[in-house]
This record gives sequence, structure tokens and C-alpha cells, in this order.
Amino acid sequence: MPLHNPIGFVPTDYIELALAGLFLLLALTWRPWVAPLGSRFAHRSGWCMVTLALLPIALRLILLPGHPMPSPDVYDEFSHLLVADTLRHFRLANPPHALPQFFETFFVLQRPTYSSIYPIGQGLALAIGWTIFGLPWAGVLLSVSALCALCYWMLRAWVPPGWALLGGLLAVFEFGPLSSWTNTYWGGAYTATAGCLVFGALPRLRNGWRLRNAALLGLGVGMHLLSRPFESIFLLASVILFFLPELRSMDGLRRLARPAAVTTLVCLPALSLVMTQNKQVTGSWLTLPYALSQYQYGVPTSFTFQPHPVPHNPLTHEQEMDYKMQRAFRSADQDTPVTYLKRLLYRIRYYRFYFYPPLYLALIAYLVTMRQYRFLWVALTAVIFALGTNFYPLFLTHYVAALTCLFVLMSVEGLRIISRWRAGAPGARVLIWLCIAQFAYSWTTADFHYPERRIQVNKQLAKISGNLLILVRYWPQHIFQDEWVYNGADIDKARIVWARDLGDAEDQKLLHYYPDRKVLLLEPDAPPPRLTLYKPEPAKPQPPKPPEKPELQKQPTIVFEPVL
Repeated sequence: MPLHNPIGFVPTDYIELALAGLFLLLALTWRPWVAPLGSRFAHRSGWCMVTLALLPIALRLILLPGHPMPSPDVYDEFSHLLVADTLRHFRLANPPHALPQFFETFFVLQRPTYSSIYPIGQGLALAIGWTIFGLPWAGVLLSVSALCALCYWMLRAWVPPGWALLGGLLAVFEFGPLSSWTNTYWGGAYTATAGCLVFGALPRLRNGWRLRNAALLGLGVGMHLLSRPFESIFLLASVILFFLPELRSMDGLRRLARPAAVTTLVCLPALSLVMTQNKQVTGSWLTLPYALSQYQYGVPTSFTFQPHPVPHNPLTHEQEMDYKMQRAFRSADQDTPVTYLKRLLYRIRYYRFYFYPPLYLALIAYLVTMRQYRFLWVALTAVIFALGTNFYPLFLTHYVAALTCLFVLMSVEGLRIISRWRAGAPGARVLIWLCIAQFAYSWTTADFHYPERRIQVNKQLAKISGNLLILVRYWPQHIFQDEWVYNGADIDKARIVWARDLGDAEDQKLLHYYPDRKVLLLEPDAPPPRLTLYKPEPAKPQPPKPPEKPELQKQPTIVFEPVL
């Protein structure tokens, strides 16, 4: 969690940064021995990409005995899994259920179709791994694998091979087996992979103008459009900014015309897919499911953070993060220049996710490279994304995941600049070894989040045979982010159907709809969660009616006639 300081450091980060400066001074006489070995291997691009692709998967699989496969817990994860399951049924939207009121949940539409509100990018990655290996988490691992390999490929267009290999290893350390991107289902690596394709194709296009690079640029933009449509505006702006020197002359425009046409043609299928999903989910080609969800359910503007009232049922890390973020940020429709600036400054600490503490020294050295337009463009691209995403009231690190390889480039180029200073090569090696040491220390102290309550309930349900209907009854003090009602793409054919308890009278509709299912009642707010057979509550005795008062006899009405 980011702390209350500008860059989100905890005390140990300050200690590590101080040690980095100390060892930088002590290591001026150290003799390099790793660089020559890595340099020879770095020139073999194919082997490097294969190695970097397999390394994060192998390291994470080694951790399985102590840290098993992650279990979804946050509503974003379940919504992306719904996208994946929908795609596995060879459709973009699911027909609405006959009783949608029992299945309403976070980030899922019930009308006009039963569908996730998210684009299909992350769900597509999950569906591929789910289909090939039988597990949606396999799609997460494949995305991380592609990110690490393509980060090296992208850096080959910016820095020498040895430094590109170092950047690929940094990607493995920071975003590989120990990263939240690898151990959750709500994305990051997929969008970062798209960014690698875009930012690796741009300098190659400038150097060679090959159609293959134009196609890779279009593929990257299309992949990004499928996962982050809003941020794709900033991605396209950065692409135009990159070719700004060429756009000043007619010769440059003519040279750009053919690659631009190829890039556009490759992007068109992704744009068509986005619009087709809009049409099938919302009924409109131009209405995003996310926008329809905000129209139907509204957008919360503020929350008051309160501890969970049940001590044995604490908030998860993600839930606590949501509360604190929504308390800290005001709604976009209440923005003023002052609140916009405060939110921008507050979010600086979240970029801590992309850098090890020793690399902040490399970022300072990176400032020297901004005399060249291409490295200045890298910083400007980061500024464009930061300013653009700041209009949205919430922020998570994967919103700017496309910049991952650019952040790695900043780190690597900063280390490269330090190594070129007089007596600076030993200092650069010290910073690299400190990054390796931090990864090794994090490896020994890895502590992933597991939703113990959900895992416990799922184990109980696995022991019960037959098809089940789980009615979820929340207690009055329930925190609404702690949602349990999630289902697959085909609710009626699932072995376990999760539904909201709407009261005995209303529940009878669902019981008649599923007459052949065993009905259980889940009370997730109980310490621990309570799973019992469903029994309708006995009818409450009605209080006796008070005796009616006897009616009084009506008196005759006397009419007085006027007397002349």
C-alpha cells in the first residue's frame, strides 16, 4: 500500500536506497565479470526471448508447493473470468436470465444481456490458457511470459543487446513470479505486452520502414484497444508525437503513408471486435458495456472508510485499497484545477510499482538523455498517460501498464549512462546487484494473498455431490464490496449456482425455477462463513386484532323548516 509520502517508500526502501548510494561509492574499484558473459548471450535474440519467456513461468511453478495457484477474490477478477467463459462459449454476450434480480453483482450487466462490463482483452488471454491447459491462470502465465520476452525485443531497438537482456531480466524480477499481475486475474501483463509491441515497432519503423514493423505496431495498438479503450487515446497520441519530426516535411509524410495504411488495416479487426461486442452486449455499436453499467447502476462518488464490523472477517487487501482510494479521490464531475493537481501528486506513489528502489538513482541519471528527442519522447509519453488517466477518479497500476517497457527502458538507459561516467561502471553493477538481492529477498519472504474464507467454502461445496443452488444471505452490517454472487456464462448448466437471498417469498420463484437442485444457505458474514441447508423461515405469528368497537346507533336527523 502506498504510504503518506510523495513516492510511497516504506522505511526499508529508504534504507535500501541509502545502501545503494553507499555501495556505489565503495564499488568504484570492483572488476566486472558478469557483463562479458551476458554480452555474448545477449546477441542471440531467439535464445534470449525463449529464456525470458520460460523463466517467469518456471520460477512461479517452483513456488507452487508453498504458494498454490491464486484463487479469485475481487469482483474485477470474476468479471474478467466471465468474459473468458463467454468467449469459450463462442459468443460475446450471454442471453439474459429469466430471474435476473437474484444474480445482480458487481461489474456484470443483467439487461439487455447477461455480460461482463469489461472489454475482452484480459478475458481473451484467460480464455486461451483456459482452453489449452484447462486453467484460466495459465492465460495469466502466458501473458507474463510474453511480456518478459517482448520487453527484451522492444529494448533491442533502443539499447545495445547486453543492456536489453538486463532489461528483460528486470522485467522478470519486477513483473514475473512475485508480481500481483502474475497472482491475480484482473490483468496488467496483457496490456503491457501490447505496449511492448507498440514501443518496439516505432524505432524500427523509423530506421527501416518495413511493413512487418508496421503490422506489429497495428497489432499492439489493436491489442491495447481490446483491453484499455480509454487509454488507447493516449497511446495513439504518443505514436503521433513520436513521428512529429517526420510530419514536418512532405518527404516524411510520403514515407509514413504506406506504414500508416498497414497499421490501420491491422487495427481494424480489433476496432470491429470492440464495436461488435458493444452491439451484442448493449444493443448499440457505440455504447461500451462499461458506460451502460454506469448509466444503469450509477457511479459512487465517495465512501467513508470503516473497519469491518465482524472481527473474524477482516477486509482483504484489495477491499481496503478500494475504500482508501475512493475516500482520497473525489469524483471527476467535481473536479477543479486544485483537486486535479492534488490527485495527480497523490498518484505519484503508485508508480513505485514499476521501479525497484535502487533504480531511482538510474532515473536521475536518465535525465541526461533527454537532450535526444527520442528519449525526451519517452518521458513525454509517460506524462501524457499520467495527465490523461488523472481525469478518472480512481487509479490502479494496470491502467498505465502499456508504459511498462518504457519504465524498464528508463531504468536501463539510466544504468547505462552511469556506467559511461568516469569510474561509474562499478556503481552501475552495484545497483544491478542490489536489484538482484531485492528479488532474492522477496523470493524468500513471498506472501501472496489468498481468500481463506472463499477457499474454505469451496472445499465444503466440493464434498457435496449433485447440482447445488447457493442462496447468499448477508447480515445487516455487511460491507457491500465483499460480494459472493458470481456465476459463469451459462448459469443454468453450472453445477453450482450462486444467487442472492431476497426473502422467503421471493426465493420461492428461484426454488421453483430450479426444482432439481439441492438448496444451501450461505451466510458469509458469520465468523467463519456458515453453510447450511436452506429452510424457509417459519411464518411469524400475527398479533391478535383488537376487538371492533360496536357501532353507535345513528340518531335521526332533525330538519328545521323555515317559518314564514
